[in-house]
Amino acid sequence: MTAIIPAADLAAITTPATSATERPVLLDVRWRLGGPPGHPEYLAGHLPGAVYVDLDRELAGPAGPAGRHPLPDPEVFGAAMRRAGVSLGRPVVVYDAGDGWAAARAWWLLRWAGHRDVRVLDGGLAAWPGPLETTEPTPAEGDFVPEPGGLPVLDADGAAELARRGVLLDARAGERYRGEVEPIDPVAGHIPGAVSAPTTENVGPDGRLRSPAELGDRFAALGVTEGSAVGVYCGSGVSAAHQVLALAVAGVPAALYPGSWSEWAAQPGRPVARGPQPG
Repeated sequence: MTAIIPAADLAAITTPATSATERPVLLDVRWRLGGPPGHPEYLAGHLPGAVYVDLDRELAGPAGPAGRHPLPDPEVFGAAMRRAGVSLGRPVVVYDAGDGWAAARAWWLLRWAGHRDVRVLDGGLAAWPGPLETTEPTPAEGDFVPEPGGLPVLDADGAAELARRGVLLDARAGERYRGEVEPIDPVAGHIPGAVSAPTTENVGPDGRLRSPAELGDRFAALGVTEGSAVGVYCGSGVSAAHQVLALAVAGVPAALYPGSWSEWAAQPGRPVARGPQPG
C-alpha cells in the first residue's frame, strides 16, 4: 500500500458510486506551528465529508518534558479517530493545507497505532480539483482501537545510539541544525552524529512529494544505503513524520524520535553539536 494518493485518484474513489466500505474516511489536519488554529479554515472550505482533527489536542499529548508534541495517550487518540469515523477495515486519507507535515503526523500515528490503509493526499488541499463544502459532517462512530507498535520509535538514548551506528536525519531547517538560530527551543544545535536533511527538500516546486527515484537519490546522498538503520527527528516530531513518509515512498523504513529536539534540548547533560558537520 502506497503512502500517498494523488488528488485525481482520490476524486475517483469519493464519488456517489463508490461503496461505503471502499470510500475512504477523510481527515482534515490543517495546522501551523504557532497558529492560527486550523478549524476556522476548515469551516471556510474542506473536502466533502472530511472531518477536522486537531493536531495539538488529538494527535499529541500535553507539552512537557517529553517534548512539545509527545505521542498522544492511545485512548485519547483512539477516541478522536472513532469520533472521526475511523474503522480498522476502512481506508483513511489525510490532508492539510499543502506542506504535508500535519497530514504526515496523522498518517504516522495511524500506522503506528495499527491501521494498515492510510494515505496522505499528495499536495494537500491545494491539489484538490473538486468542489469544497462548508458544512461539518457528523460521521458514524468508527471502531478503531489503537494497538501501538506498528511503526518503530526512538527515545533520546536510542537516537543518540543510532546516530553512531546508522543514519539519524535532522529534518529541521539547516540554520537550526547548524545552531545559527533557535526560535523555539532553549538550546541551539543538533544531536551529535545527526545529518542535516531539511523536510522542505522532500517536495518539488508544485508542493507535491518528489518521485520515489528522486527521493531515493536524495537519501542516498545523505548516507542512506541498502540495509541502513535510519531514524528521523525534527523540532517536536511533526515535520519528522513527513520525512518518514518520504523515506517510505523511497522504500526505506525509518524510526521516528517523537520527542525530537524539544525533548533532547530540555534534558540537562545531553551533548549538543553545532555547525554544518554531524559532530
